[in-house]
Amino acid sequence: MREVRIRDTMSGELLALPTDGQIGIYACGPTVYSRIHIGNARPFVVFTLLARFLRSEGYETRLAINVTDINDKIYTAASEREMPSGELADEMTAAYFEDTGRLEIGRPDVEPLATETVGPIVDLIATLVDEGHAYESGGDVYFSVRSFDGYGKLSHRPTEDMEQGEGDDAGSLKRDPLDFALWKSHKEGEDTSWESPWGSGRPGWHIECSAMAEAELGQPFTIHGGGSDLVFPHHENEIAQSEAARGKPLAKVWMHNGMIETGAEKMSKSVGNIFQLSEALDVYGPQTVVAYLMSGHYRQPLAFGEGPLEQAAAGNERIRNFLRENPPGEQPGSEAEAARERFRDALADDYNSPRAMREAFDLIRSANQRPDAPELAGAGTVLLGMLELLGLEALASGGGEGPDQAALDLLEARNAAREDKDWSRADEIRDQLADLGWEVRDGADGARLVPRS
Repeated sequence: MREVRIRDTMSGELLALPTDGQIGIYACGPTVYSRIHIGNARPFVVFTLLARFLRSEGYETRLAINVTDINDKIYTAASEREMPSGELADEMTAAYFEDTGRLEIGRPDVEPLATETVGPIVDLIATLVDEGHAYESGGDVYFSVRSFDGYGKLSHRPTEDMEQGEGDDAGSLKRDPLDFALWKSHKEGEDTSWESPWGSGRPGWHIECSAMAEAELGQPFTIHGGGSDLVFPHHENEIAQSEAARGKPLAKVWMHNGMIETGAEKMSKSVGNIFQLSEALDVYGPQTVVAYLMSGHYRQPLAFGEGPLEQAAAGNERIRNFLRENPPGEQPGSEAEAARERFRDALADDYNSPRAMREAFDLIRSANQRPDAPELAGAGTVLLGMLELLGLEALASGGGEGPDQAALDLLEARNAAREDKDWSRADEIRDQLADLGWEVRDGADGARLVPRS
């Protein structure tokens, strides 16, 4: 069992994970008011594959990724679509499971829903009220930020600079502008609500995650994860309310992934530069999307665009080609085994997936340069083990033979249609090729067919 270290957002230090007991990981999942974009997929991939790696090293691991199916945004989106909010939430939750399932990396151990956790949420709020950390006002319940001395220790912001972003409608009910909502009374136009000691209403966003995390993993658990955009106010507020209620830390390590960026802006549903995960999977396939999401260090922003995705696809094709010539099964030689150890060391060092991927491609290059070297025997076997930890094991079974004559004839017909500027016919043939399992890649040397990831 390797020592695995993760960069903790709160302390800024690399912290070693405990080697005994359960490694509980909670990662914040999506708010289901629309289909998720590829940026939402990054934490799903990072934390699902981190859990896979930890298990491979012998750590007992339990991963929870929640679904936020009670939220203002759901009411707003449902109203715009003229449908019940619960129906929209159910529809988008099903779409989320479908889209992330298409990534072919498995599912978390548990995926709690806010709607299924209202009881524990109300109990947690009641504890905060009883302990003097929260108060009821006009049917709402607010957390008193100044009652918690450690507020700001995650985001390292001065308390006075922390705007909760809850809008002006709640300002008159708060004792302090810094306070944030734990329970919101039923408002006109909201078609769902739950009963509580403070009247009919619904929970606030932050308390939902605290309750779901505690219910699934206890407190404290090992790793709390999510996008870096959640550091404040979401995770800061989770810490405050959970620690105020229980008198102990919520999580031992805070692990945040960087944003997917298009140009100068992060990818966000609210600013419109969206590429839905389902669309990316339709165009590039699951292995290309996963390879792209793992190509950058999880803590750093990741540039989004056709170039990075094509680069990931090209890397996958290189892997497939190598495995066709070097199928897994042979016992690894000393150099191949050393590459495997360096690969795992990279993942143990703050989950450095790009460094791990470089080890995989370095192994391919060395084995291609010295195909008869006994120390590089079994390179395909080692590579398959690497792919399994990167969520790319399907590349080993997706090689097959080259395109058959029917596919080649279709490609020739597509080329002819493009020369005639019959774009609709060219697109139709491209779709036929996709149904046969082939993706058309147009390059300087003409069009070629590659297996769909």
